[in-house]
Amino acid sequence: MKKNILYLAAAALCVMFLGGCDDFLDTQNLTKKDTSNFPVNETDAFQMVNGIYAVMNRNLADPEEDPFFIFDLAGDDRLGGGSQSNIGAQGVDRLMNSYVNWMNPCWSNRYKGINRANNALETIDNVTDWSSSTKKEQLLCEIYTLRAWYYFNLAQVFNGVPLVLSTEPQNLPRNTPDEVYAQIASDLKAAIEHGPSQKYLELGEGRVNKWVAEGLMARVWLFYTGFYGKSELPLAEGGSVSKSQVASWLEDCIQNSGYGLVSDQRNLWPYTNPYTKPDYPYAKENDLNWETDENKENMFAVKMSNKGGWSADSQLRHNRIVEFYSLRKTNATAFPFSVQGYSNGPVCEKLWTDWASDPDYAGDYRRVGSICDRLVEIPDYPGDKAKEVENTNLLAKKYIGVEAWNEDHSARYLSYGYYYGSENNRQTGLTQSLVWLRFADVLLMHAELTDGKAIYNGKNGLNAVRARAGLPDVGYSLAALKKERRYELCFEAIRWNDLRRWGDVSEIVKNQEGNKILNEKATGTYHFKQDFMQRYNDTGGGFFKIPEDQVTLSEGVLEQNPGWGEGTTWAKGDLPYTFK
Repeated sequence: MKKNILYLAAAALCVMFLGGCDDFLDTQNLTKKDTSNFPVNETDAFQMVNGIYAVMNRNLADPEEDPFFIFDLAGDDRLGGGSQSNIGAQGVDRLMNSYVNWMNPCWSNRYKGINRANNALETIDNVTDWSSSTKKEQLLCEIYTLRAWYYFNLAQVFNGVPLVLSTEPQNLPRNTPDEVYAQIASDLKAAIEHGPSQKYLELGEGRVNKWVAEGLMARVWLFYTGFYGKSELPLAEGGSVSKSQVASWLEDCIQNSGYGLVSDQRNLWPYTNPYTKPDYPYAKENDLNWETDENKENMFAVKMSNKGGWSADSQLRHNRIVEFYSLRKTNATAFPFSVQGYSNGPVCEKLWTDWASDPDYAGDYRRVGSICDRLVEIPDYPGDKAKEVENTNLLAKKYIGVEAWNEDHSARYLSYGYYYGSENNRQTGLTQSLVWLRFADVLLMHAELTDGKAIYNGKNGLNAVRARAGLPDVGYSLAALKKERRYELCFEAIRWNDLRRWGDVSEIVKNQEGNKILNEKATGTYHFKQDFMQRYNDTGGGFFKIPEDQVTLSEGVLEQNPGWGEGTTWAKGDLPYTFK
C-alpha cells in the first residue's frame, strides 16, 4: 500500500491515531510523492532523514513545553521567575499544570519525529544505489539515534508511553517503562552497530553519529537503572545492556571519536564571541574566545537557522528558550545581556553560595563564568520591578540573549548573531544552538560508571573536567561526582533527572525554600504553595500530565498519569507571596 509523504488528514486524527499523520517538512514540495517514488536515491534518503531532525526545532515555538526547558526549570538551581503571567515556568518549577492541554506540543512533536523515523526505516531500502558503503549505515545510525532520543524525552517527561514502531495508524495504550526503555536501548544499540567509526568531523557538522549514540546510551542506562532501581537496561529483542558494556562504549567514544574538551569552558557560551567581547569587561579581561556552537565539545545539539520570519515553520528556526531566559525591559545598562525577554529561570541563591563556600571549588572560574550577579556586573540595569517575580538578582549566562555594538558604536545589534548572518531582531536573531550532550558529560558519566577509572589525559573523567577549570585532583567518590555534575553542567537540562535517578529530589526543597527574592518590588523569600515532595510522590516521581486531548481522543485507551486531578492547575496569581 502506498503512503503519502505529505498527509492531509485532520489534525484531530493526527493526535488520536499515533503514527499515521504527519506533515513531512522539507525544502521542496513533496505533495505528489509517496512511498512508491520516494526515496529512490541517496539525495532523497538524506532529505528524508533531515526531516526527522526538523521536528527537533518545532517544540521551541512553545518553549515552556520543550523537554529542555522542563528539565532545566524542574531542578533546584533555577526558579520559575518571569512575571505573574509566566505560569508555564512557574508551573514546571512546582510540578503543576499550567494550561488547558498542557504539554501537547511536547507530546505531539516528539511523536512526529518518531513517525518520520519509522517512515525512514520502512522505506530506506528503496534506495539501492549508494555512493559509498558507509552512507546508508550512517543514515541508519541517525534514524535509530533520533527515534531513541525522542522516546527518551517522552519517557522522562511522561513515564510509560505508547510504543509506535510503524507508520500504520494505531490507537495504542501506554507501554510499561520497562518496554519503552528496552526499545530505546535497542535503537541505540542498533545505531552504535550501524554507525561508521569515523572521527566526528568526517561525518559532517550537525548530525548525530555512533559516538552520540554511545553517549546517549550511558545517559539512558544511568537514568533507567537509578530511577527504577534496576541493575541492567533491557533490550527489546531480549537480553540486556550491562554497566561494563556501557562503560566500554564510552571508552570507545572518548578515545576514538575526535571529540574533546575545549580549553576554557566559558568559550562554549556566546557571551565570549569576538563582537561582544571588546565591550564586555568580563570576557575581555579574561581573554575569552568563543569557539562557536560547532566546536569539538558539543556533541549533540538542536541547530538554529539564520532565516527569519514568523510563519508556522520559520518561527521555529530561532531559540525561544534563550528568549524566555533573557531579561525583561532591557536597555544598554544590561549589556551584554540586554536582549529583551521574560526573565524566566532566575538562579537560586543557594547554588551561588554553595559554590563559593565549597573548599573543593576555591577559585573555580566557572561560577562567575556561568552566573551573572546583576548587582555587580550590570548594576545600573533597573530591571522591570513592577512585574518581575522571584527575582534573585542572579542570572544564568549559558543560555541568554547576548547583544553586540555595531561598528561605530552608534547602536546595538539585538543579537551578536547578526554578525553571523542572522536578523537584527531580539527574537529571530537568537540562533544559539541548544546543546543536549557535551563531551564533558561523557567524561563524568564514565567516571560514575567506573568509580573513577583514568581515561582522559591520564585522569579520570571527574578530574579531567576539574583540571580544565584549573582545579586540583580530588579522590573519586559519588559525592564528589555529584558536586561536579551540578557545577559543570548547571543550566543544561541535566540536574533534574540526575536528582531523580540518585533519589536526591528533596534537594530541590532544601535549595529553593528560603531564597531571597524580589516580587513586584516587594522583598521576601521563595516558598512552595504546595508540598513539593508530596507533589513529586503523587505524580509517581515527577512525571507530567499527559495532554488532555490525547486521553480524550483515545476513548479510554490511553490512561492519565497519577497526581493530575482537581486542584493541580497553576494560574496567574497563584504565587504564594504578598504583592504591593
